[in-house]
Amino acid sequence: MTDDEILFGIALLVTLATGSQILANKLRVPALIILLPAGFAAGAVTDVIHPDRLAAQNFSALVSMAVAVILYDAGLGLNLRKLTGRTRWLVGRLLLLGVLLTFFATSAVAPAMFDMPLRVAAMLGVILVVSGPTVVGPLLDFVRPSDKVRRILIWEGTLTDPIGGILGALVFHAIASTHQVDIGRGYQLGQFALSLAVGLAGGAVGTALLWLTLRVMRLGETLGTLAQLATVVAVSALCDIVRDDTGLIAAIVVGLAVSNIPGFDMPARRPFFETMAQLIIGLLFVSISSSVTPASLVPVLLPALALIALLVLVVRPLVAFLSTTGSGLSTGERAFIGWMAPRGIVAAATASAFSAGLVDRGVAGASRILPVTFLVIVGTVLLYALTAAPVARRLGIAEPSGARILLVGGQPWVVDLGRALRGAGLDVLMWAGSDAERERIGDAGVELATGDLLATATNPGARLEGVTAVFLATDDDDFNALASVVMKDSVEGHVYRVGPPHGSHGVVAPYTGGEVLFGGALVRHVLAERYERGARFTVLPASAPLPAAHDTLFVVRADRSVEPVTDRQSAEPEEGDKVVVLGSADGAV
Repeated sequence: MTDDEILFGIALLVTLATGSQILANKLRVPALIILLPAGFAAGAVTDVIHPDRLAAQNFSALVSMAVAVILYDAGLGLNLRKLTGRTRWLVGRLLLLGVLLTFFATSAVAPAMFDMPLRVAAMLGVILVVSGPTVVGPLLDFVRPSDKVRRILIWEGTLTDPIGGILGALVFHAIASTHQVDIGRGYQLGQFALSLAVGLAGGAVGTALLWLTLRVMRLGETLGTLAQLATVVAVSALCDIVRDDTGLIAAIVVGLAVSNIPGFDMPARRPFFETMAQLIIGLLFVSISSSVTPASLVPVLLPALALIALLVLVVRPLVAFLSTTGSGLSTGERAFIGWMAPRGIVAAATASAFSAGLVDRGVAGASRILPVTFLVIVGTVLLYALTAAPVARRLGIAEPSGARILLVGGQPWVVDLGRALRGAGLDVLMWAGSDAERERIGDAGVELATGDLLATATNPGARLEGVTAVFLATDDDDFNALASVVMKDSVEGHVYRVGPPHGSHGVVAPYTGGEVLFGGALVRHVLAERYERGARFTVLPASAPLPAAHDTLFVVRADRSVEPVTDRQSAEPEEGDKVVVLGSADGAV
């Protein structure tokens, strides 16, 4: 390739990887639905992004490094201390039965379906056991099933990534070193043990290096993230040099160690590292899908559709039925779990890495692993994306769409505001510190958060699942200001606070940024004083004229999303919307 072709190929690759993910975000669909067809179409039109031309013989090594980073990031999400109670038992059964039944079912039918040896079918079977939160998460965000079902499926998808990666690496070594899957002989067991030992040793070294850089040297966010990236790449590469593909095991071990050793205290969000991992995922999938040609898909298309039907209609429902028996879940919840097992990022990445290695070793039938995996990923993601929402509604487990607000504060005017927001059709959750305030919230009939919610939310490693916005309205302005800074990484949406009195001399509040509710005129003490003088919060249709001396505080859209009036933006109501207003001091509407 010429220099111009290389530059154009890189530019097109990055543009497709980024643009596809932006489009998927706007359409609220898993990124794979856009990434894979985009790469496939680009690969059919031009060969400048084809990995064999753009990276030549280096592509396999680059894929291995990329998969190591992805698996490390997956391992960081596996804080096993958070998997407790009945959820731990249920997720454990789903993982055990899911891995075993999927592996054996695929291995049993693949030789006849795709004309491949049993050992290659075993490789395909272990690749297809993985799902992944990057696919399941967006689907569940769109469907909005019950919190219990969402928690189970997210944990299952997150845990299958590293489990599938480890099993894939072990099966690959069994095939590559012995050309069989039988590990009953001492030699083959020794090969497994050696690969596992190299991976574990690399994981231990990587964990020690990160302890040195993150805990002893106490590097900041930017340098700490760079240290993580460098450690994962270096340890994974060194392990692969010592023994092929053991770097994936090392990367998973490091991620699990960092997530579960208390001293690390990793934050829930790691913006730089997450951005890097997201870019790698996009580049990897566009590259992989561009290498899948129409000619390679045609011979396996019909058998792949039959395999998808087997996995979706037989294997997954059977796994869910056996795993959830006696779990206390409703029939609808059990059925929905049986209808959610899309394949995703790790399946495609490991298929690319392992199939390339087996093809290089001359293993017959290995070239079919990638196109079959490609079709299974596209088929399962499309099927579940199109059917998950209507299935959830039919089963009666879908929660109403719209905003879920966490309102923090327990003063009378705050409780009345929570009641008004709930009256506008929003899902409102309130938290307060004192017993009297919590009793006031309970008496108002507003859902009361658990006492430790704020302690959880301000923990750097915490996430408030399902909360789309936080409104901080306590009578302590410094608390509101500090909490708005600390909690911004714990929720998906924005964190707002009521403004402090003008000219106040608080420790933090007058000097802290962030979005302030209701603009500069309606600060906290003004709101409280107007409420004491008789002003009340009222919900009005957008078509109704705003009465005199009333102030618009929120606009609730027809889709039950909410836009607050802040010091930075106004909210303009449209036909079909509702507005939450604060009345005049005499209480007139």
